Amino acid sequence: MPSLKDLKTRINSVKSTQKITSAMKMVAAAKLRRAQEAAEKGRPYADRMQQIVNSLAAKAEPSSAPQLLVGNGKDETHLLIIVSADRGLCGGFNGAITRQTRNEVARLRSKGKTVKLLMVGRKSADALRRELGDSYLESLEGIQGTSVSFADAASIGDTVRNGFEAGEFDVCTVIFNKFKSAISQEVTLKKLIPAEVGEAEEAPADEVSVSYEYEPEEEALLAAVLPRNISTQIYSALLESSASELAARMTAMDNATRNAGDLIERLTLVYNRTRQATITKELIEIISGAEAV
Repeated sequence: MPSLKDLKTRINSVKSTQKITSAMKMVAAAKLRRAQEAAEKGRPYADRMQQIVNSLAAKAEPSSAPQLLVGNGKDETHLLIIVSADRGLCGGFNGAITRQTRNEVARLRSKGKTVKLLMVGRKSADALRRELGDSYLESLEGIQGTSVSFADAASIGDTVRNGFEAGEFDVCTVIFNKFKSAISQEVTLKKLIPAEVGEAEEAPADEVSVSYEYEPEEEALLAAVLPRNISTQIYSALLESSASELAARMTAMDNATRNAGDLIERLTLVYNRTRQATITKELIEIISGAEAV
């Protein structure tokens, strides 16, 4: 049985840990609101950009469409942009990205594809370095946070476009955590090259459908819009990931604070029982000694 001193030391240690986790929870909660607003405000712009691409792609001739839209005709080398966090203590946030990356790399390699990785964030890069480090194209840190910059996303977009034009890869996909709520994040895969093209959205029944004529031609507009779309989608992924990281950290630190409180209560109960047993034992020894005299 541990001594009273050992129990007291452990209780004080857990209380110190509880103060740290509680402070980290409050900091994450304070930063989450701004990050959540940034992610939610960025979604309409990214969605509208995707709608423009869909509309232009529906009218463009496949034979003359830019390669960023239709690809280069090959499907041998895949580039995965992995967006994780630079710091830990955020529950399963980084673990989910790492597992999804392993699964996706295994899936592609089982089909005979070559895989390259562009790592954004330190945690997944460190976790996968031993097994997949030889596939790293680049590893970036310090990009995420509460002040995600479009310039950083544009820089990553330039790297992606230059690599594609140089023939270093044929397909590019970004893997990130999409923010759902303070307690829910969803691992998402979004293809950047060739661009994902869906059906052009129809106008609601109570609205008049409008047909647009583009000047210059659709192919020329796509050549100008697609590079911007890549940077926009990467920027949106960074915003979603930053909000998801803070939400996961807030939830994880809240759970840690609650668990520390439960542990303090159990240790305090053991301490009081041990102290009472010690006092009772000493009293019995005193009474027995007095009776012996």
